[in-house]
Amino acid sequence: MNEPLILLIETSTTSCSVALSEGAKVIAIKEANERNIHTSHITIFIDEVMEYSGKEYADLDAIAVSKGPGSYTGLRIGVSTAKGLCYALDIPLISVNTLQSMAEGLVKVLEVKKSAYLIPMIDARRMEVYTAIYKTDLTIVEDVNAKIIDDSSFLEFHDKELILFGDGAEKFKELFSQRSNLSFQDFVNSAAHMAPLACKKLINGEIENMAYFEPFYLKDFVSTSRS
Repeated sequence: MNEPLILLIETSTTSCSVALSEGAKVIAIKEANERNIHTSHITIFIDEVMEYSGKEYADLDAIAVSKGPGSYTGLRIGVSTAKGLCYALDIPLISVNTLQSMAEGLVKVLEVKKSAYLIPMIDARRMEVYTAIYKTDLTIVEDVNAKIIDDSSFLEFHDKELILFGDGAEKFKELFSQRSNLSFQDFVNSAAHMAPLACKKLINGEIENMAYFEPFYLKDFVSTSRS
């Protein structure tokens, strides 16, 4: 039996990333980590991934999209693109929690102690981030939330090794410079990290109702001069 062919779309941060997987194995990927390129690049990246893999759109079994939390604009672009393809190809839509996908990705690329706690962070401006806390097997320690970080954050985990990563983590390096149990890892969101989670969801029949599915924005969109 052939592994399902899944197109994976990640646009929740500055990363614009598209991958193609056979089951949980990524066979093609195209991505760039730049601001404000999602609209102009996402469909080009999809075409390039399909061409590189030698697959046809008709071969796809599902589309998976990073559902958030994250950038309002990025999520909207990713989800609308995924929905359009699903409607056109009459295939199911799968959504993957962005923070969980980040934790999955870090475990795959980094040797992490099994006892460590993973804290993915997506920038929500100023001292706020979208975050969660996971064990290395992706068990949830603290569910997704919008958190304002200060020098008292995570003190309850003083006896645990904490790994902070994602585009929201960098700004806290100085704040936590004296915390010996806390470290930072460079990390860029990628559609490749979604593959195992998306494959598992498809096999388990965990698909979205496209008529009602919306991204997980976590907070209401507020327009500012920086948007």
